[in-house]
Amino acid sequence: MRGSNSKPRASENGNCEAADWELRPGGMLVQKREDEFDSAVPLIKIKVYHDSYQHDVTVPAQSTFGELKRVLGQVTGLAPEEQRLLFRGKEKDDHEYLHMAGVKDMSKVVLLEDPASRERKIEQMQRNQGIAKACEAVAGVRDEVDKLIEKVNALESSVRRGTKVADQEFVVLTELLMRQLLKLDSIEAEDEARVQRRTEVRRIQHYVELLDALKVAARNPNPSSNSSNGTTVTTQWQTFDSGMGSLTPPAANPFTQINDKWEKFE
Repeated sequence: MRGSNSKPRASENGNCEAADWELRPGGMLVQKREDEFDSAVPLIKIKVYHDSYQHDVTVPAQSTFGELKRVLGQVTGLAPEEQRLLFRGKEKDDHEYLHMAGVKDMSKVVLLEDPASRERKIEQMQRNQGIAKACEAVAGVRDEVDKLIEKVNALESSVRRGTKVADQEFVVLTELLMRQLLKLDSIEAEDEARVQRRTEVRRIQHYVELLDALKVAARNPNPSSNSSNGTTVTTQWQTFDSGMGSLTPPAANPFTQINDKWEKFE
């Protein structure tokens, strides 16, 4: 008997419990072992086969299969609940004792990963791969959009300088941006990939709207806007979007100033 040197130990759920005695199969009350290997208890080496790997594990001869699983968890990285142990072709319960089942020194035990656990891991791995693939596809679209944005910026500079720009240039760039938008729409994305795709969609939509605004500004050049900043283009686009200004007269119309005076007369 351990006597006064016995100590409580932490159970699996974190609670402390007395570690002096335990009831063995057959009703025999014996001294309970500590988690550390007791020198009075013989140790046995077990050959555990897991997939293409072999693990030599040393445990007390009177351990349970559940205790063996905990040791194997440190070796294989599999949690005890993810393990299935087979001995002589039969799966063993956690509460069964190794020596009662006939496990001896150098016995062979087969470790299988629980099918449900394996399935979850495979699904997660495939999901992660899908996310990575979607992020890569979004990045490819982003690169193409960056190139188109450079052209949009060049057109914007021309419009601000009052340089004449043909409508076709705005139409072509808009169509190219819309093609990239369709590419994004075809990408199946989750989590981070979905966030990246949404951000890129909004960016493309912004530049499509900017092209529409620049197209309107190019048709109706205003010399006084040469010294203004980009806000002028944005304001004109917002006005056009609201339904006002859609009947703006052609740029060459000599009565533009007269319209301003007529509004003041009213």
